[in-house]
Amino acid sequence: MPRPEVLERIKSAEEEADEIVALAENDRDERIAEARERAEEIRTEAEQEAQELRERRLEEAREEIDADCEQVLEEGEQEREELAERARKRADDVTDYVVELFQEDVHAQT
Repeated sequence: MPRPEVLERIKSAEEEADEIVALAENDRDERIAEARERAEEIRTEAEQEAQELRERRLEEAREEIDADCEQVLEEGEQEREELAERARKRADDVTDYVVELFQEDVHAQT
């Protein structure tokens, strides 16, 4: 083969190789960009899921606290009623005792 043809074929092969490399680099850049976009989507989804989970757990905790608070209030109301009942019963006993002391004192003076 004459020398100019060989040089032309080499030049053509080099241009073809340059095109292949350029396409590969372009493909690589596109894949990297797509991977970054996908990573950002995954990160955003994960943040949303984490926020939803935080909100769900916070709501569950609030509901539990409200239930505990309600129970404490109910128990307190029940104790208050029991104390009031005992006080009423003791008031009757105290009244009877005071009347008895009064009568004893009146009888002692007569």
